[in-house]
Amino acid sequence: MSSSAAITPRRNPKRQGTRIGSVSYLNAKPLIYGLDEADDLRLTLDVPARLIDGLRDRRFDVALLPVIDYQRLPGLRVLTSGGIGCDGHTLTVRIFSKVPIERIANLACDSDSHTSVALARIVLAEAYQLRPQFVDWNHEDPSSAEARLLIGDKVVCEEPAGFDHQLDLGEAWKQMTGLPFVFATWMARADVELGDLPQRLEAAKRAGLANVDEIVERYAVPRGWPASLARQYMTEYLKYDVGERQLDAIRLFHQLAAKHGIIPNPPRELVL
Repeated sequence: MSSSAAITPRRNPKRQGTRIGSVSYLNAKPLIYGLDEADDLRLTLDVPARLIDGLRDRRFDVALLPVIDYQRLPGLRVLTSGGIGCDGHTLTVRIFSKVPIERIANLACDSDSHTSVALARIVLAEAYQLRPQFVDWNHEDPSSAEARLLIGDKVVCEEPAGFDHQLDLGEAWKQMTGLPFVFATWMARADVELGDLPQRLEAAKRAGLANVDEIVERYAVPRGWPASLARQYMTEYLKYDVGERQLDAIRLFHQLAAKHGIIPNPPRELVL
């Protein structure tokens, strides 16, 4: 890779700010709390699947990247300052099916999240011995599929009718492995000088979790979330810390993704 501009120290606001990419979903709001107000940071919001392009094209220095994408772009490192994960039920990453899960033959995927689609493939293969046809509903009519994978706010605010069978992929992973799951973590290009950014991302996370009620009123309620459910989602369902168990879960996820041909085998080791 060619070299990129180093992170701008807080004391020199005239230099170009550090460019950060994040998802716009409710689940990321605690991680980015206050970052949009920092003079020396430039925060851009997008869907998870496009954040990797921002790092590849050098539009971002750091991004809240789906963990599967670590294997799809060389020269990344994982920051343990925060991530989006669960330790059991996740609520907003679910398969909705008209037939029992073990009989799914085709699955329409919300392709906004590379990690969730990979997780669906792994869970169905490992736990159900299923390899259904995956349909990207951005290119095909999802009504032809007997099951749908939904992620994010739409699971709560736009839950589809007529799908009697559901599978929460976070809970399925927990039952299968005994580990938490991590959908996304902060990642940086290896040639970016981070300075004190990891500490600032950690501080933003702590501030966000201390101000969940504000986040609920500002972002969740206007999107159609019941306030009590949104608060429960961010304080009970979601886990924002990235420790050793989470790193072990990411490594296992990468190993299983390689096993099932989702990424090259062997997967690259995590660089922290």
